[in-house]
Amino acid sequence: MAIVKMKRLRLLALGEDREKLLRLLQSMGCVEVDQISLDREEDVSPQLLEQLKSRASKPDDKALTQAREGQNQAQRALAALDRFAPARGNFLAPKPQVRQSEFFDEAAGQKARQAAGEINDLDNRLGIIQSEEQKLAGQRAALAPWLGLDLPLETQSTGQVTVQLGTLPAGTDLEEGRKALDQAEGLASLEQVSADNTLRYCLLLCHSSCSERVLEELKRLGWARANLREWTGTAAENDAQLADELAELAREKADIQQKLAGMGGLRPQLQRLYDLESVEASREESGSRLLEFSRIFLLEGWVAAERWPQVEEALSPYPCAWEAEEPSPEEYPQVPVELKNNTFTRPLNMVTEMYSLPAYGSLDPNPLMAPFFVLFYGVMMADMGYGLVMILLGWLLRFKKRAKGTLGHMGGLLLLCGISTFIMGAITGGFLGDFPTQLALLLNPESTFALPALFTPLDDTMMILIGCMGLGLVQIVTGMAISLIQKVRRGQIMDAVWEEVTWWLVFLGIALAALGVTNLVLILGCVMVVAGPLVTGKGFGKITGIFGSLYNHITGYFGDILSYSRLMALMLAGSVIAQVFNTLGAIPGNPVIFVIISLLGNTLNFALNLLSCYVHDLRLQCLEFFGKFYEDGGRPFRPLNMNAKYCDVVTEK
Repeated sequence: MAIVKMKRLRLLALGEDREKLLRLLQSMGCVEVDQISLDREEDVSPQLLEQLKSRASKPDDKALTQAREGQNQAQRALAALDRFAPARGNFLAPKPQVRQSEFFDEAAGQKARQAAGEINDLDNRLGIIQSEEQKLAGQRAALAPWLGLDLPLETQSTGQVTVQLGTLPAGTDLEEGRKALDQAEGLASLEQVSADNTLRYCLLLCHSSCSERVLEELKRLGWARANLREWTGTAAENDAQLADELAELAREKADIQQKLAGMGGLRPQLQRLYDLESVEASREESGSRLLEFSRIFLLEGWVAAERWPQVEEALSPYPCAWEAEEPSPEEYPQVPVELKNNTFTRPLNMVTEMYSLPAYGSLDPNPLMAPFFVLFYGVMMADMGYGLVMILLGWLLRFKKRAKGTLGHMGGLLLLCGISTFIMGAITGGFLGDFPTQLALLLNPESTFALPALFTPLDDTMMILIGCMGLGLVQIVTGMAISLIQKVRRGQIMDAVWEEVTWWLVFLGIALAALGVTNLVLILGCVMVVAGPLVTGKGFGKITGIFGSLYNHITGYFGDILSYSRLMALMLAGSVIAQVFNTLGAIPGNPVIFVIISLLGNTLNFALNLLSCYVHDLRLQCLEFFGKFYEDGGRPFRPLNMNAKYCDVVTEK
């Protein structure tokens, strides 16, 4: 139940072997490269430390920049293909496995980079075309009001005549505008070319001698000169030219889109390129944490103690020096945490990581929590039909898709909890609620068929409630036992006596007194409850400590035990809701309608229970159980590895 032991690794090697060694460590996937800080080297003299600092340098990040740029290019190309050549993805299809030599093949990588560049160039051109289309469309919109004007837009005012195209607000009466020209004594003309909901588009012709007075009157009415001076020819001629340009852009755009639609076959190459650049970026990012000294470099990190012999053997052919030492207790907060799992406990990583990883040097909670979590989930769900669905989903994720990470943990957890749910469903006689019984009654009204059950949520509610609180007591006592062992190992024996042992006597005394066996154990427990604060407290705190201990422990322990009644509540709720939907489906008396309504209702009930049972189970573990012994605060162990998104890289021996 211990967390994987770590060793601090320090490696000093030649700079020319830097790339080879980083690739080697990445392929092994068991070393986390740490940031080096010379300030914490306590065994180094100040003079030598200053010399090391003056000669140390950070590696060139050019390769890291290139890898990230390549990753970005591959991602953009894949996004373009998703828009124009979408693939029919199969969620359950496992990732393809690629040999390491094939994964790092330079020729294939260069070919994929060329394909990504071509796709991105086409996509960039589409962006330019779209901008041009928007620009031309805006120009056509500006010309649209003047299409009925058979006058070149570049027509200029002369010494004798002022020519202006402009607008008046739509609410302005055109006759009112013409009245403003009366002072021109027939030497001015205002004609409307077109109008819309907001503006009137007009042509003004005026003799230069009265242009100032006319324009002043029109401006009073809201006259604004149209900005069309950059155009030549009539509005219709310019509009036709713009339409031709838009048509040409549309043809080019269609050709590019068609070409991109035909490049869907390049998706596997681009996905491989994305993974390659991601792996390269991960390695270069770890390499950026090294320190270089002329022709050598220094690497610091963490390695799992059980994997160190393999790492040592792999490093032996290289001219380098290394040391691997156990971390001191003062370093524990900086040591990464990796949980030591097996097939049964590994899915519980999903629960532990959601809460918080344990501190290094403490206990791995997964083996302790796994039996309770799986059992409690089955108690709350308690339906054979739901259990079979969970087993199927878990099997598909775990073995069909071969999912890893959080999705893989989810598949394993569904499988384990599905088995528990099926078993509890068999004990309580539930299969989609009372689906078989209702169906048998529809087919034969005289049928008495019912699935066998040891007890049922509706008929044995009180027994189930007591049983659930009994399970809670077992888990709480287990947590107290773990806490007692930890205290004894740390030498805190009296703390264990006044805390865990005292309240075990109280619990045992209550049980023996309730059974009529004896009251002596309960009396002894109560005496120890009072004696604890008197022995450990000081001054007036001895008296207040008694009341504080009684209040905190009574409300704490018994409140925790009552929290486990949620197991019964969720079992009862799920069973009742399923039966309600089955009853609604049976009302029409048609077996087909019954099956449809029942399956729809049970699907909804299953989805709701799947989440709510997980949340309540998680709460019981994190609050009632972990609160007794758990020490959190660990940071995850993140080794340099071949973690790829689209494929599984197989390391060749």
